[in-house]
Amino acid sequence: MNESATKPVATSDTHFAAVAASSCRIDPRRVHSLLGTLSSRFTLVALAECVSTNSVLLERAGQGAASGSVLVADRQTAGRGRRGRSWLSTPEASLTFSLLWRFEGSVARLAGLSLAVGLAVARGLANSGVGGVGLKWPNDILLAGGKVGGILVDLEAAADHSLAVIGIGLNLQLPPDGDEEFLHRPAALAQVMARLPDRQQLLAQLLTDLAEIMDRFADGGFAALRRDWQAYHVWQGRPVRLLDGVLVDRQGLCMGADSDGALLLQTDAGLERCLSGDVSLRAV
Repeated sequence: MNESATKPVATSDTHFAAVAASSCRIDPRRVHSLLGTLSSRFTLVALAECVSTNSVLLERAGQGAASGSVLVADRQTAGRGRRGRSWLSTPEASLTFSLLWRFEGSVARLAGLSLAVGLAVARGLANSGVGGVGLKWPNDILLAGGKVGGILVDLEAAADHSLAVIGIGLNLQLPPDGDEEFLHRPAALAQVMARLPDRQQLLAQLLTDLAEIMDRFADGGFAALRRDWQAYHVWQGRPVRLLDGVLVDRQGLCMGADSDGALLLQTDAGLERCLSGDVSLRAV
């Protein structure tokens, strides 16, 4: 289904739009009411299906979409993960959405943004009653020994500001068994919760925590969030090895993240910084 087949219908609230209730399981009006005083900061559009929420929202950003624009889809047919991997979604088993946020200054000021988003998601899950959430550098959400969610951040520079389209995907239920091979063992909220949170309440909570963290990041960068992020970092102080593809690039003691989001690794050669987005982290 292409986007033109799911054109949103405007509501009386100018900050929100919604598709017909029969075609999408997220009701922006309901999310709007749950956001309370924060509702004016977000513009929410819900689609039954799209290729990728990040791709669609990036296009809308180029057309002047406001900061705080949110696109949530019941189903992605070609969702993108880190390093070009796919992230597919279904309404019963996942929550996938993208958020547009505009920042003053250059893209260089956004170093460490994916880590800040991870902190916001971890807090949003914790505030929704999910226990045991952890973070893995640079953009994985961990739970029950596996990956429950991922983050994809697309950055663009404008004449007088920069923008980020932040894609977030969470597993509510485990993916079905099949022939697909996962880089990381998948996890799901259903593994640790007797009753899953309502998807609309979960989305509202995540947006609430994202707004707070994005404000703090805009004021002080990742440095202002570093200590909070490291409290969720599951491999803090543990021996790890970095993989570039399938090859071991280096190994040492993981010392968390620097003030700009770089991974810190204590090796025989000293304290090293890793900035590459193509490096995977594995416990020794």
